[in-house]
Amino acid sequence: MRSPSTAHDRLIRKLESIADLSPDDRRALQDLSFGTKLVLPNQSIVQEGEDPDQCCLLVKGPIHRYKLRPNGSRQILSFHLPGDILDLQNLYLTRSDHSIGIVVPNQVAFVPHETLKTLADDCPGIGVAFWRDTLIDAAILREWIVNVGARSAQPRIAHLICELFTRLKALWLSEEDGFTLQLTQAEIGEATGLSTVHVNRTLQDLRRSNLIASEGRFLRILNWAGLQREACFDPAYLHLKTLEAA
Repeated sequence: MRSPSTAHDRLIRKLESIADLSPDDRRALQDLSFGTKLVLPNQSIVQEGEDPDQCCLLVKGPIHRYKLRPNGSRQILSFHLPGDILDLQNLYLTRSDHSIGIVVPNQVAFVPHETLKTLADDCPGIGVAFWRDTLIDAAILREWIVNVGARSAQPRIAHLICELFTRLKALWLSEEDGFTLQLTQAEIGEATGLSTVHVNRTLQDLRRSNLIASEGRFLRILNWAGLQREACFDPAYLHLKTLEAA
């Protein structure tokens, strides 16, 4: 399968992984006008409390939503992948209740809210895809609450790895046996409620269990069934079309 290369290709692939798009829908998405820009590390694209008038479409690299605690520490709420339109809920909620940030340089496209509203109105299939995407975001958040609140460290990180691999595979952005992990151990800790030291130790434990191996930034999955068992990972909450058809 050919990996999507342009911003439009990535958006179409993402939406087609969760919803049905007609040829007219795909043409409308290909005609969507936006400009891309390179966002530098440690910048926030949206700050909590702002009233954004545009959504960002992630073109390259991972990005995360987060909230800052009073002591300045950060809780990462979700990771997003190329093709994701972040914060579709802000089309109607107006005020942002969280921030969006990056650690590595990323390419991001900004699409005005009114453009997306018009697109959804003119192309009901795209409107359904946007609505479904927002509902899946909520499903992922529910699973993350269980992950942080009810699983110990090793299953917690194993679950995050399983989720990222499954989502990247649906976007044709992984290899058959693994993926490039573009996250720091600090980010993994902020997403799973663990210290960086605990994350490092847990990743070593997963390697010693012959579930994963690391080759630079590439994370190779040695035993997918075993990793799923360790994580109690059921991908149904991702609501991917490929999984629903299986």
